Order: sequence, then structure tokens, then C-alpha cells
Amino acid sequence: MYWLTTKNAVVLIPRWRSLSFLISPHLHRHFSPSAPSPLIRRSERLYCFKERKLYTKPIKKYKQSKISLEEKDYAHVIWWKERIQLCRKPSSVVLVQRLSFSNLLGVDATLRNGSLKEGTLNWEILQFKSKFPREVLLCRVGEFYEAIGVDACILVEYAGLNPFGGLRSDSIPRAGCPVVNLRQTLDDLTRNGFSVCIVEEVQGPAQARTRKSRFISGHAHPGSPYVFGLVGDDHDLDFPDPMPVVGISRSAKGYCMVTVFETMKTYSVEDNLTEEALVTKLRTCRCHHLLLHTSLRNNSSGTCRWGEFGEGGLLWGECSARQFEWFDGNAVNELLYKVKDLYGLEDDIAFRNVTVAPESRPSPLHLGTATQIGALPTEGIPCLLKVLLPSNCTGLPVMFVRDLLLNPPAYEIASTIQEACKRMSNITCSIPEFTCVPPAKLVKLLESRETNHIEFYKIKNVLDDILQLNSNSELDEILKLLMDPTWVSTGLKVEQETLVNECKSVSNRIGEIISLDGENDQKPSSYAVIPNEFFEDMESSWKGRVKRIHLEEEYAEVDEAAKALSIAIEEDFIPIISRIRATTAPLGGPKGEILYSREQEAVWFKGKRFTPSVWAGTAGEEQIKQLRPAFDSKGKKVGEEWFTTVKVDNALTRYHEAGSKARMKVLELLRGLSTELQAKINILVFASMLLVIAKALFGHVSEGRRRKWVFPTLTQSHDSGDKDILRGSEGMTITGLSPYWFDANQGGAVLNNVDMKSLFLLTGPNGGGKSSLLRSICAAALLGICGFMVPAQSATIPHFDSIMLHMKSYDSPADGKSSFQVEMSEIRSIITRATSKSLVLIDEICRGTETAKGTCIAGSIIETLDSIACLGIVSTHLHGIFDLPLRRKNTVFKSMGAEFIENRTMPTWKLTDGICKESLAFETAQREGVPEELIHRAEELYVSVYAKELKLNGFASPKVVNKSEKQICLNEVKNAVVRICLKRLSDYYKKINNDVFEPSEMRFVLIGAKEQPPPSTIGASSVYIILRPDRKLYVGETDDLQGRVRAHRLKEGMQNATFLYFLVPGKSMACQLETLLINQLPNEGFQLTNLADGKHRNFGTSEFVETEMSAR
Repeated sequence: MYWLTTKNAVVLIPRWRSLSFLISPHLHRHFSPSAPSPLIRRSERLYCFKERKLYTKPIKKYKQSKISLEEKDYAHVIWWKERIQLCRKPSSVVLVQRLSFSNLLGVDATLRNGSLKEGTLNWEILQFKSKFPREVLLCRVGEFYEAIGVDACILVEYAGLNPFGGLRSDSIPRAGCPVVNLRQTLDDLTRNGFSVCIVEEVQGPAQARTRKSRFISGHAHPGSPYVFGLVGDDHDLDFPDPMPVVGISRSAKGYCMVTVFETMKTYSVEDNLTEEALVTKLRTCRCHHLLLHTSLRNNSSGTCRWGEFGEGGLLWGECSARQFEWFDGNAVNELLYKVKDLYGLEDDIAFRNVTVAPESRPSPLHLGTATQIGALPTEGIPCLLKVLLPSNCTGLPVMFVRDLLLNPPAYEIASTIQEACKRMSNITCSIPEFTCVPPAKLVKLLESRETNHIEFYKIKNVLDDILQLNSNSELDEILKLLMDPTWVSTGLKVEQETLVNECKSVSNRIGEIISLDGENDQKPSSYAVIPNEFFEDMESSWKGRVKRIHLEEEYAEVDEAAKALSIAIEEDFIPIISRIRATTAPLGGPKGEILYSREQEAVWFKGKRFTPSVWAGTAGEEQIKQLRPAFDSKGKKVGEEWFTTVKVDNALTRYHEAGSKARMKVLELLRGLSTELQAKINILVFASMLLVIAKALFGHVSEGRRRKWVFPTLTQSHDSGDKDILRGSEGMTITGLSPYWFDANQGGAVLNNVDMKSLFLLTGPNGGGKSSLLRSICAAALLGICGFMVPAQSATIPHFDSIMLHMKSYDSPADGKSSFQVEMSEIRSIITRATSKSLVLIDEICRGTETAKGTCIAGSIIETLDSIACLGIVSTHLHGIFDLPLRRKNTVFKSMGAEFIENRTMPTWKLTDGICKESLAFETAQREGVPEELIHRAEELYVSVYAKELKLNGFASPKVVNKSEKQICLNEVKNAVVRICLKRLSDYYKKINNDVFEPSEMRFVLIGAKEQPPPSTIGASSVYIILRPDRKLYVGETDDLQGRVRAHRLKEGMQNATFLYFLVPGKSMACQLETLLINQLPNEGFQLTNLADGKHRNFGTSEFVETEMSAR
């Protein structure tokens, strides 16, 4: 029997598994029998196993075909049959009917164009298909990429292409796309989960009656695009997030997840995972292939059918919606072996282990926790990610923050991240733009030697940003702090000195080869007799990409060829043009001009009626006699009006050959540079990831300051020797806690103080804020242990070993579980994982079952958590729990307050001491529009059965406003600004503080091109001056300098504008100084673009201007 693997990607298929999914021996390739699958029983009449061989019914063989299906290909054919069965488009269904699975292509050799004889194109395609049997194969044929058989059906179904030759029934399925549409076709196929193998033709002239040579140029996988030929392009390539191959197994510690990235040649192993944490990782990871280890079949319930009872149900539900395969043997070794086979890699290719030891690292978030605080986007739940970063911070920084929240770092890393953020909040210098290049893109382009000049320029920007961080004393401290978080993210341990030295070396090397901005020594050739568009099109494919010093010989050849072409055209065409212009004739006279034929890449003479009726030896006649019709590269005549000469054709050929030589030299230099940088890939990956982290943290600090968040005091948790003793200093204290989805600048949020040294048993009315409080505490604690700012006025947060939030539960029909079963499954996971260093938050416990037993279960859970001595909150409406004889030592009673106003009970949304047994159920129902009659009857029933006493605890809800001063500094148009503003600022400070204001106290900050203001400018009033490229100034004032700089740079020609700003005490002073500068800077000899703005102020004019106006 042969090892059967999947060459394709994730495609939704029915839940039943094919035979190919059940045949998966491990690395040593011996078959380990297991319990028979229902599928095998259903298919016994077709397939059976015996002595490592696979048998099937004989397939009808046609005499016309000498190609027979080999035994090892049966599994691949079955695999393709499953995908073909999913075709639904009418055109693809018709094509499917013409398939014959007697070969890997599914080509019926008896149909028209179906010959598979050796030497035919179909035979050649079959040879390529046999190398990658589970990939769609596209073969270059002239100006098209063609597919036949099964692959043609897939193209029609998923790429929206029409079959070649229509739907005629006597021809094999054929489909394809033009060369120019290849990228779109690959995107469509990979988006639907398919991998694609692309076969290219060897370009160049071919001998008559010979077939062009072809080769496999590359592959396109989901998350890994096709890059062949990119080195010669002049545009960037969007690179999707890489999709790993994921293997899941069961270990003594829990679940184990092995993740392999083929692009990066890395793998990581995460063990000791709970089922909920593992499902969370699967939800956030779009994997290319999912493989399940046979150890999963032996779950904790001891059942032979995985997922039938208890643990495993949630994971089974997640996996059963995907395509997966079983495997056994050593999980890591077998998975790496499968990856090499899937991607056609050589056995000696090494994969680097990037696993960072999880010592003292908190447990990954459970699925319920992640969804209920919006760390994973969930409908109806405020998204935590959206409030952590500015709206313009997208892509890789967002992914880093999300992954950090889902997998909180160890205390040392969290402390380092927080310290870096604190320094970012207080720096006084401008910061880089932080060029972010996906590490997977960088690695793939360099290893495939397809990095073009644009990507090299980006790589250089990455390295230069690192060097800029190192060159500034303030930023260098941040760079030092970011080294360890980058190590955790990449698995690469790099010293700062090594990083800086390597960045400097590689940046210089790229600068030696690549042509950078501002170099204007590579302009296209230009001659008066030849259209400029011709030279621009012909030379833009290689000029301006590498420095001219490396191409002096090629430049000389091109220049000489261009000059020779100009001379040839001037000698052969200009006399004819002059003759035509000298001819005066009525309408219908001779016409002619020298034009550029873009399609033919040639400059020819185009004219009509220019041949003289009588040859008289006049000027231009000799040149007319030399003209001959123009032909394209295939020898076909190009219209009736295009003409050339032998001399011009020879000159064109010479020019094209010189240009082609120059282009090949450029590609050689670029590919050579890629080869050089392959040895530096680890440094480049590290630098790229460091900038992603830096951009994410700077963005977070900017948004946190804008929202008036604070840095918490992060304490390291220690095991308590006596669980009977409250945690004391190890407790969590949060003052002025605000829901993370509220913006403090807009007000409206009720702030709460949380002093938690034990477990809280929380009660309160409906709509009283219990769920919001739990979400807010969970988010604040999670942000704190990740090193981020928190939505509060102050906070002390222990570094918890796990944070678990359980909110409402829904039933799971797919697993056959009621909502209460799902809740109990999650509670079981929480109880088994909780320690004295955990934070456990459970909202409205045991509400899915009958009250009496639910109350007792809830009481037992509270006792268990109390004995564990963890911090947390359990909220409930089961007031009977207070009548139970609970064994509690560390649990205290808390409630959400309410107050009686105008004969109505209203919630205060404030956390208070005590018990609240008022639910406000009737009031809540009334607010939601429940009919009055129904509510009235409910009240009657309540009065008839239950006691009427209500114990309310209400407190006022003081509004808390947290205002913070923000400062910053630097300088530019300084002397004039100081002279103009000094008196106004001196008068202000003398009036306020009776102090003398010195010119040196005006601190200016310069924001250069590709730089941005630091986060400390957000919320601070500032006056700024733009030094425009046209040497004019623009004066403005703002409280949001980052947004204003971004808005100005979006305008045409302002992308590289320089800004000078200084902070001032308040908006009013900023407006006064803005008007003052607009009115007086022109008197200092400066030109302003916004003089009119100075006329719309009722204050801020200079004394000189006021005196002058009075005199008038």
C-alpha cells in the first residue's frame, strides 16, 4: 500500500470521509490497523485492504490509449472524484460527463483532442500532472494557460472560465485563461482552496515542426502566491497571510498542536492545550491542510468513536466542518514528512523549530473568553481590537496584537512590552513610518530569487528604520526593549549589536545595487524623429531599477543603437514626410507620419496616397522606393498603411537586442542580490517583525492616550502558602474602570472601582451592568498581562496564569448538546484549569436548568473556586444560593447597585457591597415592549406566590473625568516664530504664573519626510508650520497633530512635506498664535499659502497691524 496524501487545499466536502483519508501510514510506512470505519463498510463492494495492496474493479481500457492508471494513482483519482462531485454549474456538469478516470487527467482518449500518445501536448501535461497529482495544472500554450480533463472542469466551476470549443460533446474538457488574466485565475482557485501547478514555455524562437520546451515554473497555494517573473515587474504583489499545515494530537498534558509553515520553513509545537484553547487557535488559523492524529480517537471518555461523549465534542464539531486526514506515528516527524510531500520539497530541506518554551506563560484564551470580549470578531460583542489601535493601523500590526491577546506572554515579556509602551508615550522626537513587510513574502521572494527593485527598496526601508531607531538615544532604548518580544514572535535570538551591524551592511549593499529615489541619471532615450512613448515603453522595463554604474556597457550599446535607429528613420522616413508636407493638394491628398506601433514594439512609417503617379527623380522618391510593408513577429502583414525599410528594421532589431541584453543584465543583478541576501534571511525576518511590533505598540499608545487609558502596575503572581489567607497585595485593584468600548473623551460611561482580593459572588438587577462589568474586568486584566494600557484611572493587575470568562451558552445541535450541557462542558474546563493565580469570571451561572438543582450546582462550583482561592466573579440570579450552607472562606458578596427614584427602581451600574435580590424583570420587559397585559398578569402571579420585600442598595454615580497634560518638542523656522510669538507667550505666563518666559523654553519638533508625530501629541494643542515643496509655508493649529499630518500628506505633492510644530497651553492660545503667525510671517520674508485664514480671526493680530488699521 502507498502513502496517500493531499496535494490540494481546504475545500468544503460532505462529512463522510473518502478512502484516501483512511490510508495514512506514518513515516516508516507500515499500516496500523484500527477500528473499521462505516465508510469502508459501505464501500466494501468497491475497495478492500489486503497485504498492503489496494484493489478496485477493473477499469475499461481502450485500445487507442497506451496510458494505464498506475496502482499508486488510484487514491488521487478518488480524491479528484470527490471534488468533481461538488461541481454545480451547468457548463461544468456537462464537462464532467465527458471525463474518464483511466488516468490522472481524467481525459477520455477516444474523444477528439484526447490522444495521450508520447510526444503529444496531452502526454506532456500528464507527465507534469503525475509529479503533483493533487494540484490543478495550468500549461502555457502561446498566449494562453490551458487545462484539460479534471483541471478544466475545476477552472470552469471555480474560476468562472468558459470551456474551449463550447460544450461540444465530441471533445475532451478544455479550458484556460489569457496570460494577462493568470493572476486573477490563480486567485480564484486558491480562494476556493485549490493548489495550482504552473507550467511555462521556454521563451524564444523555436525550430520549425518542433514543440517548445516546458518546465514547472512554480506553484500557487492558498496563502502562498505564484511569484515567477515578479523580478521583472514594476509593481508590488499583494501577499496573503500564509496558511500552515496543522497537525493535532493528544498528549499526556492535553492537546498538542503542530503548525508548519512551508513558506517560512518553520514549525512550532504547542502542548498542554485545552480543547477550548485549541478550537480558538483553529478559528484564527486558516490552515492549508488539517491532519488529525489517531491518538484523538482515544479520548478521555474511553469511547472508540471520537466526539460521541464528553470531551472532544467541541473539537470534533470544529474539525468535522473541514477537510482533514488521519495520520499516526511521531506527530512532528510525520507532519514534516507530509509537508515535504505535499509541496514537492526535497528530503534534505530543513525546517527550523521556532517554538518558544512556554514556561510561566499564561494559558491561551478559551474560545468563549476570546469571543465574549471581541478578541475574535463576534456579532453583537464590542470588538476589543478596534479600540486598541487607530483606525489607520491595519494589517500586520493588528494581527500581532490579536495573536498576543489570544496567547498572552510571560511576565518578563509583558513587563518589557509595557516598559516599551511607556517610553513610546513620553518620547519627544519624531518616529519612523515603520515599513511593514510580511516575513513570509520576504522569505519566498528571496528564496525564489524573484525580488524586484520595489521589494528591495522596501527591504532597505525596513533596515533603515531599524538604523534610525538605533541612531536616536530615546528610540534606541525602545529598540533594546523590543528585542525579546521579537524573539518570542520569530523564534530567532539576535543580539542588538548584531542586528544593527547586519542591517547597516545589508542596507549599504542594497544601496550599492538598487537605484533609489532622487537618482535622475537613467532617463529614457530621446530623439526628435522618434515618438517618446517608444523609448519610454522599451526602456522602462530595465532603466531606473539598478544603479547605472553596473550597466555602463549596456547603456552604451543601447545609446548607440537608439542613435542608429534615429539616423535610419531620419534618412529613410524624413524625406518622405518632407515631400508629403510640401505637396499642396485638395482633400484626399497624400498623408504620412512616423508612428509608434505599441503592439509590434516598432517605429514605422504610416501613410497612404504618397506614391507619385510619375517618377520624376524628385526629393523623397528614392526613399519611397525603399519602403516595404511592415510585418509582425509571426510574419503577418500589419495592415495596408504601415511601411518600413531594411535599414530601419535592422536598426530596430539592433535596438531591441541591446535593450534585451540590458534587461537581462538587470535581472541578473537583482537575482544575484537575492542570492546574497538569502544568507541574511533570519536578520531580515527579525527586523521586519520588530518593526511590525513597534508599529503596533506605537499605534496602541497613540490610541490609548487619546482614550485617556493608563498603564497598570503589573505584579508577578506567587503561590500562596495558605489558601485560607486572602491574597492581600496580590489582589487586583482597578480605579475608575470604564467599559473598553466606551470612549472616555465622549463621556457617558459609569466608572467603577474594583478592589478584588478574593472571589466575588455578584447579584444585581437585569440591565444593572453585571455582564458589562465582567467583560470590562476581563478585558482590563487581559490587556494588563499583555503589557498594554487599560481603560481605567489607575490599576494594579497580577500576572494571571489564565483568564477565563464564561458568558451565556447556546445549544449545539451538531454535537447533540443542550445549552446546559454546553455550559457544564465549559465550566468543567474552567474548574480543571483554575489555580490560585487564575482570574475566573462566570456570568449568570446555571441558568439553563431547573432552579433548585441549578442553585445547588452553582453553590458547589462557588465552593470549589473558593477552595482554589482564585480571583474572580460569579454572577447569578439564583438568590436561593444564599440559603445554602456554603463552605466559603474567601468569597465575598457584591451587588450592582440600584436606587428608588420617583417611585421607580433604577440601576446605578455601580459595584457595591452586599446582596441585591431585585431583578427589575418587570421593568426590563416593559422597556422592551412586552404588552402591558402580560406584565400586569405576571405581577399578579408574583404577588400571589412570592414575598414582596425588596432590598436595594443604591449609590450615586459620580462622573469622573481624567484629564492629562501632553508635552513634546523640536524646531525649524524657529527664529522668526520666536520673535513673533515671544511677547504673546511672555504675557500669558506672566499673567498666569508671574514667571518670566525665556525664548529657550519654546521647544520645536521637526517631522521629516516619512516620519510622524509621537503619540504624546494626541490631545495636546499645537501650532504647526508646513515647509511645502514649493518653498511656501502653511500655518495651522490642532489638537490632533497625527490626524492633521496624515490629512495634509494625502494631498497631491505633499507626501514628503516637512512639519515643524511646538506645543502651546490650550486651544485658545493656539488659535491666537496661528493668526499671529499668518499675519506676521510675510513681514519676515516668508510666503504663505493660507494668508486668507488670518482674516477670519477676531483675535491674534499683531500690535503693528492694529496700529496701522487704527491710523487708517
